[in-house]
Amino acid sequence: MTAGLLRAQTARFAGLDPLLPAAVEPPPGDLLAADLPDGGRVAGVLTRTALAPGTPQTLWSATEVWELHPLLGAVGGAGMDALLRRWPTVLARVFPGRDSSCVVHWPSRDTEATAALLAHGMVPLSVLAVRPPRPAERPFRSAGVEVRTAGPADLDALVASAMAEVEYSSRVGGAILRAGAAEIKREALLRHVEQGDPVWLAERGGEVVGHAEGWHTDSTPGSWAETRVRHGRWGYVNCLSVTPSARGTGVGRALMDVVHAELVGAAGSFLYYNPPNPLSPVFWARQGYRPLWTVWEIRPAGALR
Repeated sequence: MTAGLLRAQTARFAGLDPLLPAAVEPPPGDLLAADLPDGGRVAGVLTRTALAPGTPQTLWSATEVWELHPLLGAVGGAGMDALLRRWPTVLARVFPGRDSSCVVHWPSRDTEATAALLAHGMVPLSVLAVRPPRPAERPFRSAGVEVRTAGPADLDALVASAMAEVEYSSRVGGAILRAGAAEIKREALLRHVEQGDPVWLAERGGEVVGHAEGWHTDSTPGSWAETRVRHGRWGYVNCLSVTPSARGTGVGRALMDVVHAELVGAAGSFLYYNPPNPLSPVFWARQGYRPLWTVWEIRPAGALR
C-alpha cells in the first residue's frame, strides 16, 4: 500500500509546488491507517522523539515530540482529516506529558490539508523557506556596519546575540526560553566555530549588533535533507540575529548579503522562520525566500482534537 501512496503523493507534490522533493519512505514507527468515505485508504507513520535536557533542540521544541509522517497519495484535505481523527486515540493510550507536542511537516501550498490541520487545533509555528540561486548581486552596505568572520574570542558576543534571538522568538514563535539556555547556546556556538562552520558578526562602531550562522548541506538519497529539499548542495541558514536596538537599521540585510555570497550552494539556500513573528515573514520575503514546508504543531500533544 505504501509504495502506491508514495508514487501518488510524489505526483501530487509536483503539481502543488515545483520545488518540492519526491516523497520518500517514512522513518520506522507505528503505522496509522484510516479509511475514506469513498472506499480509499490513507496511512501515516507515527514517531516519538525524546530530547535530552540541555540539547540545542530543546530551545525550539518540546522534549517529547510525536510526529505524523502522512502518506496521503493523491488525496489532500480528506486524507489529512482522516489521519488526524485517528491520532488522538493513539495518544490517549500513552498519556504524553505537558512538555510534549504533535508535529506535522506538510507542503505550504496544500491549502486543502491546511484547512484540516487548523480544524484539529494545529497551528503553523514555523516554515521552511527556500531561496533559489541568484546571479551575484551588489552587496548592501548599511551605514557603519562591518561584517566579519567570527572566531573563538568572539564567543561572549555571539552568545549575547543568539540569546536576543531566542528571547524574542520565545514570545512570537516556537522557541522555548529554558533554564540554562545561554550555556546551551555557548556550547553549540563554540562547536560550530571550532569545526569551521561559517559564523559572521556584524559590528557598528566597535559594538556587536548581530550575527549569522549556517553551513552547507547535501540533499542526497537517504539523507535528512532529501525529505525537505530537492537533491543538490544547499546553504542552510541556522540563525540570523540582530540586537534589539539595531533592528530595522539594515544590519540583517548586510549580514545576509555576506551569507548569500559565501554560503549558498548550487541548489540555493533554505532556513526556518516563525510565521507569527511580525518581522520575519516580510524580511525573508524581501531576501528572496518563500515557504516550501509548514511545520504544524500543537502543545501539549494531548490537546490535539
